[in-house]
Amino acid sequence: MTEGEGAAAAARVVVADDQTVVREGIVMLLGLLPGVEVVGAAGDGDEAVKLVAELDPDVVLMDLRMPRCDGVEATRRIRAEHPRTQVVVLTTFADDDSLFPALRAGARGYLTKDAGGDEIVRAVHSVVSGDAGLSPSIQRRLLERLSDPEPPQRAPAEAPDGLTARETEVLRLISEGLSNQEIAERLHVSTATVKTHINNLFAKTGLKDRAQAVRYAYAKGLARPSAG
Repeated sequence: MTEGEGAAAAARVVVADDQTVVREGIVMLLGLLPGVEVVGAAGDGDEAVKLVAELDPDVVLMDLRMPRCDGVEATRRIRAEHPRTQVVVLTTFADDDSLFPALRAGARGYLTKDAGGDEIVRAVHSVVSGDAGLSPSIQRRLLERLSDPEPPQRAPAEAPDGLTARETEVLRLISEGLSNQEIAERLHVSTATVKTHINNLFAKTGLKDRAQAVRYAYAKGLARPSAG
């Protein structure tokens, strides 16, 4: 690569992550790699939007779970207000509940934080050039979703206690005796997402443990005894 080619390939990047150690680690990693120039770092979505307005970067590497303004909302605002700037999500979460909202908000790339530096740089340059910057695992997930879409999970006509469709489905699977890991595999989400759904449905229903959840599911008609 010639010096001119290296300069032409450099992409100006803002890193957004609420965890200081993670954010500084990403900045340090990218600083060691050719083809990118980190021009700013943000600790939440609001700060990311402000930095984009000030610095006009080519790409924002965006975490999803951040205080004040999360990554999905920040992505939506950046794409609406500064359409020249592309967003590549860089997150711990690769489940449907994180992936699809981020893509619908306008993210052009999606990587998990186990991605290597070279993979991050490739994704940055892909979105700058107009292509998608998706990790192989995310590409597979999208293809699975397109080729074999799951029927939408629907709650009963009147879900009790304000439960969402997904919370109701998680409750049904608890009543079938599935562990958090098994529920995550069934729904193609992370175990962290399953725990969040369980915490939410417990809070809404006042349940204390899984045994109470099973009794509640049967009492509300959300679960049925297996035949035989």
